[in-house]
Amino acid sequence: MPEAPKTLEGWYCLHDFRRIDWPRWKALVPERRQEIVAEARAFLEAAEAARDADEGASALYRVVGHKADLMWLHLRPRPEDLAAIEGAFARTALADFTTRPDSFVSVTELSFHEAQARGGALPDDPFQVPFIRARLKPQIPDVPYVTFYPMNKRRGEHQNWFLEPPEERARMMRSHGSIGHKYHGIVQQMITGAVGLDDWEWGVTLFAQDALQFKKLVYEMRFDEVSARFAEFGPFWLGIRVKPPQLEALLRV
Repeated sequence: MPEAPKTLEGWYCLHDFRRIDWPRWKALVPERRQEIVAEARAFLEAAEAARDADEGASALYRVVGHKADLMWLHLRPRPEDLAAIEGAFARTALADFTTRPDSFVSVTELSFHEAQARGGALPDDPFQVPFIRARLKPQIPDVPYVTFYPMNKRRGEHQNWFLEPPEERARMMRSHGSIGHKYHGIVQQMITGAVGLDDWEWGVTLFAQDALQFKKLVYEMRFDEVSARFAEFGPFWLGIRVKPPQLEALLRV
């Protein structure tokens, strides 16, 4: 049996998708809408500053398309911290005007192989290594666009990633990674593992100044052996960053 690669883990991650009940929202008197927006803005400001936990990061995005209206992205040290901020939003008045079409729970991860390839022998506390800390405790980039998608590695009758020899997996991942390196400084990625936590095996969150770069990167990777033979992709969600001062304009009717 092939040996399972070891991984390092960091912050837990929640992608929380919300759909606004616009008819109910528009039926409110303007004064009540303003009160709710003020409360939601205070919640967003506190979440971005991770005031609810020792450390972490949060952001809000407006989702383009029919799948949702909003995506909350939360990173926190423990599952309990995610549950707490999830509950804090549920207690806001704005939450009463939303439904939840989807969510995704995962944890930031980095393979031992990649960590050792870039940094040599790991110290007792791997978080002392700057690139490991950046991967496992990532700050959300201050750029306008995000796209998120879950994915699996194929386990079919004829193609099974998990039965490939370790050296073959490493070879294919090196080729796969070389494409991502071409987009260094253009697209920033966050890889989170969801095996045992959610219905997919990984989540991929991409951040960029130019949304078109998501299409270019993902399309180019379609021709890579890892993606062409073994990748199974879930739905894609495109979002536009919403800062606290922009929340009122987003919810204006």
